[in-house]
Amino acid sequence: MKPTFKSFLLASALLVPLSGIAADGDSLSSKAGDSVITAKVKTAFASDKLVSASNIKVETDSDGLVQLSGTAKSKAEADQAVKLAKSVKGVTAVKNDIVVAN
Repeated sequence: MKPTFKSFLLASALLVPLSGIAADGDSLSSKAGDSVITAKVKTAFASDKLVSASNIKVETDSDGLVQLSGTAKSKAEADQAVKLAKSVKGVTAVKNDIVVAN
């Protein structure tokens, strides 16, 4: 094999994992932005005394829509989680699927 062909094969092998990450149509920068928003929402939960960060799951899509799910101890906790999520820069909307435990 010529060195240029080896270089091509190596570069192709290194790019295959990256193409798999973006295979669902979102760009790598979009996925990174989604992760940043999710992390910021979780950080807001962790720093709040009312919201249990471990019981509420946060997912963000490429449009900035945040989906909250899991359980809250009270309606006040669920409402606070939505309020915190909406306050994060980059969040366009919040879908609240939090179940209030009785």
